[in-house]
Amino acid sequence: MQQFMSQLQHLLAAPGGGPVNWDLARQVAASQLSASGDPAVNPYERHTVEEALRLADLWLEPAAALPSGIRTSVAWNRNEWIYKTLDVWRKLCDPLAERMVSAMGDLVPPEARAQLGPMQSMVTALGGALFGGQLGQALGSLAEEVLSAGDIGLPLGPAGTAALLPANIRAYGEGLELPEDEVRLYVALREAAHQRLFQHVPWLRGHLLGAVEMYASGISVNREAIEEAMGRVDPANPESMQAMALEGIFTPEDTPAQRASLARLETALALVEGWVCHVVDSAAADRLPNMARLAEAFRRRRAAGGPAEQTFATLVGLELRPRRLREAAALWAALTEHRGVAERDALWGHPDLLPGEEDFADPVAYASNRVDLGDLADFDFDSPAPREPGADIEEPGTGRTDEPGAGRTDEPGEEHGGPQSGPTG
Repeated sequence: MQQFMSQLQHLLAAPGGGPVNWDLARQVAASQLSASGDPAVNPYERHTVEEALRLADLWLEPAAALPSGIRTSVAWNRNEWIYKTLDVWRKLCDPLAERMVSAMGDLVPPEARAQLGPMQSMVTALGGALFGGQLGQALGSLAEEVLSAGDIGLPLGPAGTAALLPANIRAYGEGLELPEDEVRLYVALREAAHQRLFQHVPWLRGHLLGAVEMYASGISVNREAIEEAMGRVDPANPESMQAMALEGIFTPEDTPAQRASLARLETALALVEGWVCHVVDSAAADRLPNMARLAEAFRRRRAAGGPAEQTFATLVGLELRPRRLREAAALWAALTEHRGVAERDALWGHPDLLPGEEDFADPVAYASNRVDLGDLADFDFDSPAPREPGADIEEPGTGRTDEPGAGRTDEPGEEHGGPQSGPTG
């Protein structure tokens, strides 16, 4: 009985007073990874990851006007990905969980709430445990698929830290039947390109995360789904809370405001991913033997989302997929052709300069008819810009808000004998 009460007390405890039991979420994710396997990163893998990121940064130099954004190159296992990205997930998921917990409280009849008294807080704790357990399962599944810190297009990791997951890259390469070193270098190119954007475009982190938050704020709670889920809880078995399925609890509201919010989110994701795809393709087109296959596989992967990403979207109602990725990549390619690399990247100088959804229809017309950007070609990407909603989100693990960071002080290739020319680094 003491063991049971201890487990129940731990299950219903929400550290920090937030709506989600994040300690439980971490434990559930870790338990899931323990069952499926989480290979440790060995010294050789750390070295190959560092070399791949260093070589990727060298290849990106002529393809992008933004300087390197990598301050630290690391190799993570799956548990490390969860731990290092949890602060951003907390910011994105707490508002959703708060609405679910509030809806659970509303299921109690008003006349019974006064009688419950202190027990009402247990309903809140139960909601936090339910959401934490389900979120832990979703994050555990995502951790088995993601290839890098920026793989799903959001700045989830610490600022300036480029991270690859060797075990997942190896498994993904086996599925494509392509050499592991080529796949690793292609993932490193994408990660390095993401770091250039998020480190040297000061407003972008807040703009993108703010778009996610704005869309999430319009998601409604399906009370019938909550009531059905609550009916499956066995008070004598705390683990039954983790085994529940909360799919369908969050549904987007079909309102003009929510549709506009969704369009803003999808456009922002598409512009980021389209720029990354175009820049990486430009940098590696004549260097990687299987470049065409890699590029097409990653475009399909990002546009469709993997099984774990789809599970996460079903759980929390957020689809983090750039649906118009190809159109966005074509638009950046047209801008490169008509304006050059410097003027193309100068568009990141301010959110109002970026193309809108309507510009995807005719990239050539947009690129050739755009107002003269000559004065912006020398834009200082480290200068401050107006902050967007969500810009006060703290950098994971730092306890401080996002701020523009400087590039790496060491030049790529210095530590290990200079630039390399092959995909193995």
